[in-house]
Parts: sequence; structure tokens; C-alpha cells
Amino acid sequence: MSLVFAGICSHGPGITGRAALADPVIRDEFHAQFRRMGVALDAAKPDAVIVIAAEHFANFFMNNMPAYAVGMADQYEGPIEDPAWLGIAKTKIPGNAELSKRIIENVMQTVDVAFSEEWMFDHGIMVPLNFLTPRYDKAIIPVNINCQGPPLTPLHRAWAFGEALRRACDAVPQRMAIVGTGGISHWPATPDSGKVNEAWDRDFLRRWCGNDKAALLDYTDAATYRDAGQGGFEIRTFISVAAAAKGQGAVWHYRPIPIFSVGCTIAVMDIDPNAR
Repeated sequence: MSLVFAGICSHGPGITGRAALADPVIRDEFHAQFRRMGVALDAAKPDAVIVIAAEHFANFFMNNMPAYAVGMADQYEGPIEDPAWLGIAKTKIPGNAELSKRIIENVMQTVDVAFSEEWMFDHGIMVPLNFLTPRYDKAIIPVNINCQGPPLTPLHRAWAFGEALRRACDAVPQRMAIVGTGGISHWPATPDSGKVNEAWDRDFLRRWCGNDKAALLDYTDAATYRDAGQGGFEIRTFISVAAAAKGQGAVWHYRPIPIFSVGCTIAVMDIDPNAR
């Protein structure tokens, strides 16, 4: 069929796990926009949702760290973290192994990817699903881009991966959605946790909304680490979505929420029907 929905969102564990500690007005505004994105996703009537996340050493570690991995199972489970800590109950999430296989085979024509038939979702996927598909009634195809353990995939390869996902989506009969999850700027698990570089985030979102490929690929890891923290490496997931959609984006919500340790972002992108 084709790609019918594209968006990006933050996935910090504090969004659910520390929700009670946030200013309720600020928290409720963010959560409302997260749920609004879920309504828009539902309205697109996807048969499956590709969720591109940065996995946090839950399934992959330094003894086996693929640059790109795609899930290929009929069912997943999450969260892998303590449900009480994350504020999300452990549950089963539907997948579609045959559809995943077709997506993987198509992507492999241009980008090498690993695949996994066993995948425990961590907060990078579970926090978004908590708002976007709260009934866990949509087939999920989990995707991981290594944003944790250097050497990291170059940004131009993250763009090529997004393009490969788009071609794969266009080649299957199902209606497909794609959601990228990540930061933007944040310094998790460091003494700077809670710090957010709002100016950097807003500049990145400007580039993303304009689908400015040259500007999106103009970051270096050294500069990102300096200005956006190690969590800023997760821009790879957002870049892949821009490459897949090739349209223009709109920010529905952006606000630094220090107790959530991230600049909290909700944005969607139109899909260029002529892009492949």
C-alpha cells in the first residue's frame, strides 16, 4: 500500500514514571498532545506501526550491537524495566512476523540490518505506545538504531535507512505508519540529568520540519555530544522518519520538562506521495 502516517515523539522514562512529580498543568498539556498524536495515528488506519527507537542496552549490548535491527515476531512484551518504576504495566504487544520479514527483505536490498525474533520493549517503545496505542491493538514492528555505543552509524546512513523503510512500506499491501522516538537534547544517567538545550532542540526541529536534508545531516557527533548530550545521538531516529516521509513537518508540542529529563516533543510530518 504505502506510508500513511509519520511522526516523532520523546520517550524519556520520566514521562510516565515521574509524571506525578511534574507541574500538572505542564504535564497534562504534554500528555494531551501525545494522545492527540495517537488519535491522528488511529485516524490514518494503519495495519502496522513501525516504531524506530534507540534501545538502551536492554536487548543489545556491547558484545553484539547492530547498527540497525528490526523485530520479526508475532508478539512482544514490555516493559523490560520495573513496571512500578516506569509507571506502565507489563503487557503483551502484537506484532506481525510475516510482514516484518517482508519489510526486512526489502530493506536489505539497500541497507544491511539485523533482525530479532525475541524482543523485550524498553521505555523507548513502551512510553510512546502508552499514549499512541493505549489498547495495544495495533501490530508493532520495532526498529532499533544504535544510538548508545560508538561507533555510531553516520547520519547519512540513518537517512538512507529511512529511505529504505519507505520503499519497503510502499512495496507491501498493508497501510503502514512510522514513528520515531528519542530525545531531543538530554543528558540521562549523568550529573547533568534534567538539563535541556532548548535553543538546540528548536533549531533541530526547524530543520526537521523543513525536511532540510543537508541541514539535518550537518551535525557531527562531537558537536551533538557537546551541545545536546549523549541523548542527542537519538536524532538518528527522527532523521530516519524525515527521510521516509519526505514531507513538511509540524510541531504540536515542544517544551523542556526537567523532571522528565528531556525536551518533550510531539511532531508530525506530511508524506510526499511521490517520494520513494
